[in-house]
Amino acid sequence: MSNVYSASAAASPGRSLAVDIGNTLDEGGYALFQKLVVILAALSIIADGFDGQMIGFAIPVLIKEWGISRNAFAPVVVSGLVGMGIGSAFAGLYADRFGRRWAVISSLLVFGVMTCAIGFAPNVQAIAILRFFAGLGIGGALPSSTTMTAEFTPARYRTFAVTATILCVPMGGMIAGLFAGHVLPVYGWRMLFILSGILPLALAFILIVVLPESPRFLARRPQRWPSLVKLLQRMERSVPADSSFTDALEQNAERHIGFTGLFRDGRALDTVAIWCAFFMCLMAVYAAFSWLPSMLTGAGLSVSMAGYGLSMYNFGGVIGAVLCALAIGRYGSRWPLLLCCLGGVASAWMLIGTSATQHTTFMLIGLGLHGLFVNAVQSTMYALCAYVYPTGMRATGTASALAFGRIGAILSGFAGAAVITAGGPSGYLLMLGAAMIVVLIALTVVRRHIPARIEH
Repeated sequence: MSNVYSASAAASPGRSLAVDIGNTLDEGGYALFQKLVVILAALSIIADGFDGQMIGFAIPVLIKEWGISRNAFAPVVVSGLVGMGIGSAFAGLYADRFGRRWAVISSLLVFGVMTCAIGFAPNVQAIAILRFFAGLGIGGALPSSTTMTAEFTPARYRTFAVTATILCVPMGGMIAGLFAGHVLPVYGWRMLFILSGILPLALAFILIVVLPESPRFLARRPQRWPSLVKLLQRMERSVPADSSFTDALEQNAERHIGFTGLFRDGRALDTVAIWCAFFMCLMAVYAAFSWLPSMLTGAGLSVSMAGYGLSMYNFGGVIGAVLCALAIGRYGSRWPLLLCCLGGVASAWMLIGTSATQHTTFMLIGLGLHGLFVNAVQSTMYALCAYVYPTGMRATGTASALAFGRIGAILSGFAGAAVITAGGPSGYLLMLGAAMIVVLIALTVVRRHIPARIEH
């Protein structure tokens, strides 16, 4: 077993050894138990991406079955995105008060129950209300699960582990597309939502049994130190049974003022540019999540084929994020991000005027390429935030950027419906490319890009 830990006070009679939990976690090994926790967190994000994109597959069927317009579903899309924004904003407060474990589990329970309930909705208004509450859970899952991943992973593996967890959002969407393509034509949209809600509920009950609390959360609560000692033993870190715990690095960081620091020391321009990049990139991403199947069915494709189109977008996103993360690790963030932005523009605009029914394969491949470039930018901008902002304001900087991104996602709910109705597929693709041009300009303005790795 690994005995790596840092003592901030020497042991003496009647006094327990003070163990620095940060050093213990960051410098020790990466035990099988820790990897299991990361896998469980990743599964919760897959469920999040799965349920988060399900409405996009159902809208074309609902339009046909209920005989209403595409614009009538804009409030459904927007209500879900508003719920996600609120859920994201309050997830950190909930996790700090009640623990990361229950933040993850509660998110799954909320969006599992509400997604099931959508299967019994009598009208669009009911779906909009239920979608808002489902969004609260969906929005809370990502920050809670990535926090759990970060706090169970040693520092040298943390960036890759967190990136891999974020990648589970498009992976969940990819699985959702395949699932919807099989379920919708046979069982209809009601069964689609019922089954989609059962899956996160089943995972939530599994997590209640097997998911532990974060060691950093336990370290802040002396009454739970005995549980932390046992948890560290499962993580192959042996500490004395009567240890007390400190977290020197995090406690030092908490003495800094976070939000005002985003605009100090020459960071104001970078902060505004990053906010703009998140706003437009998430608008492009959620315009695809919510409206891409509707655009494809409006262009003449079947519901199942439209589902495959969104799956291709997500599949490309998984590949693109991995490749971009590897490129950033070697060449720095500026040129990989800018080239991916250019790829996002070109891949959208090359499809303008393409007949989806006559050139279906070309359309699907093009959407996969667009997903590759756009999600490569979106997923790795979290790493850019981590570099631009020091420890004392890192969480605030990332959260503020994501908050602006959520506003862009909400805007996509209205913009997608309006653009598809007015301009058809060509107008929709033009909008996606234009959004990535703004992201390109914003990331060009950022001065503190991650530097290239120096080879020795």
